[in-house]
Amino acid sequence: MAASAEETAALLGRVPVFEALRPEDLVRVADVAVPRSFRGGEVVFREGDDSDTCYIVRSGHARAVREHGDGRQITLATFGPGDFFGELAMFDDERRSATVEAVDALDVLGIPGVDMRALLSRHPEIAVKLVISLGRRLRAANERLARQSFQTVQSRVAAVLTQLVDQARSEGAGDRDVLVTATQAELAQLAGSSRESASRFLAVLERAGVITQGRGRLTVHDPAALGGYVY
Repeated sequence: MAASAEETAALLGRVPVFEALRPEDLVRVADVAVPRSFRGGEVVFREGDDSDTCYIVRSGHARAVREHGDGRQITLATFGPGDFFGELAMFDDERRSATVEAVDALDVLGIPGVDMRALLSRHPEIAVKLVISLGRRLRAANERLARQSFQTVQSRVAAVLTQLVDQARSEGAGDRDVLVTATQAELAQLAGSSRESASRFLAVLERAGVITQGRGRLTVHDPAALGGYVY
């Protein structure tokens, strides 16, 4: 079902890059947004494709991956409801730096770069607010990378699990026994560690009763306990 203009504007207001915009500005952005749907496993765009649209997740999940020449993949990021990706298409036509694929049934709002740039030219005050919001996101990313450079593997994996728990809670999960859908390889990639190192630490958490592992997923029984491993 297509979202109403009010629903679209409300979703945009929850996206970090748009959170500083006024309601009337959000309606202007909503007017150029196009709903799209993808099946689980379907590719939204591939690394090297033309960059012409940014996407905001309405429901479902996606992941960004890069592939080495030998066929190995690295998961760079995961996205859930309210997250956005491909946002640099709003400002230029550089080719995609990663592949994004749907993890499960995925509904998104696509904002064509050409439409967004036309909107920005008519309303430069929106551009100023977007630059400020993107600057905040860049600083946060730099701070996260700086912290990771000083963290142990255990700390990085625990931090990634905490982020995934927070995402699940934003989608309605409870305080305990939070289901996280991710493989050991994906957790290791997100934490910047080897799969073997991540697997050893996950086994430690399982013996401590903090998590229970399954095939391609795990349950975090005591999310608060993860904080004891992050430093």
